[in-house]
Amino acid sequence: QVQFVESGGGLVQPGGSLRLSCADSGSIFSVSSWGWYRQAPGKQRELVAAITSGGSTKYADSVKGRFTISRDNAKKTVYLQMNSLKPEDTAVYYCNGGFSRPIFSSWGQGTQVTVSS
Repeated sequence: QVQFVESGGGLVQPGGSLRLSCADSGSIFSVSSWGWYRQAPGKQRELVAAITSGGSTKYADSVKGRFTISRDNAKKTVYLQMNSLKPEDTAVYYCNGGFSRPIFSSWGQGTQVTVSS
């Protein structure tokens, strides 16, 4: 059973930073692409950033230059470093396999990120 555990969210002021982590207990982490998604209230879930098994990355236009995705295959963990946070970044953040769309039907609980003064 695929299981993701997201962590690292919290309340931060505009301009602040957070580092999210997603630990996966599955056996295919090192050979899979992974992505971070977010869902704001009343909006659809969207892909924020993704990384391939080889380390290639892509980002949504709204976060380019501010967010950085990375991975540690030995720890089966993918990270999202978020800098220069804006109120519009407020959302629940999730991880899932895949580079363009989620490949697993199940999702973790996510981690809440709130950017507010």
